[in-house]
Amino acid sequence: MLQAIGLTKRYGGLIALGDVSFSVFQGEVLGLIGPNGSGKTTLFECLGGVLPLDAGSLMRDGRPFSARERASILFYLPDAIVPWPSQSVRWALDFTLGFFDGRTSLRGEVVDRLDIAPLLDTTIGALSKGQRKRALLAIGLLMPHPVLMADEPFDGLDLRQSRDVAGTLRSYASAGRTMFLSIHQIRDAARVCDRFVLLSGGRARGEGRIHELAALAAARAGSAVASDDLEEVFLALT
Repeated sequence: MLQAIGLTKRYGGLIALGDVSFSVFQGEVLGLIGPNGSGKTTLFECLGGVLPLDAGSLMRDGRPFSARERASILFYLPDAIVPWPSQSVRWALDFTLGFFDGRTSLRGEVVDRLDIAPLLDTTIGALSKGQRKRALLAIGLLMPHPVLMADEPFDGLDLRQSRDVAGTLRSYASAGRTMFLSIHQIRDAARVCDRFVLLSGGRARGEGRIHELAALAAARAGSAVASDDLEEVFLALT
């Protein structure tokens, strides 16, 4: 669906992103994997138009994205936000569906799958971290944009909720929606993602499926790396 080429973001002498390139394909769950401070949120904010890039471009079909195309294709769901804290979850769903001309036909299904029906009349400011995460994910899933970028979608969720949310995200990706997820917990990433972009120190250290990354790690290290262990592969490449 899109290709990021040489994305670079600086803060004075600090390089937050250094020449990061990767591709995003339709209907996949792509994981942006890295520890806290690796540049994941900065990358998402640059892609989402929150921050300007110092260098690099976002391409589609061999041509640069326009600002209008980016706004219609990418929906960025930041982490740790509390929008409209005095409004109810029901109000937020209705407002965003109307404002963005969202997927109204999926409203009941998404509410059920993320188990937020008991929260609909609760104000967003009164929700726990995990409850708020599920409510905001519901908004993201109901948006019409082909690509949903979610920063730390599993943060604040318990094990059962994480598994349920992972299954929900995979289900909508199977139906053609593209999920681009920023995740620092490697076990969560391994459970839900098809492909991975490994980020460390603001630089991309590898991109691909787990077996492709394992082969890359083995080639660099000169010895075999477990091809089914994303944690070991990440450590080998970073």
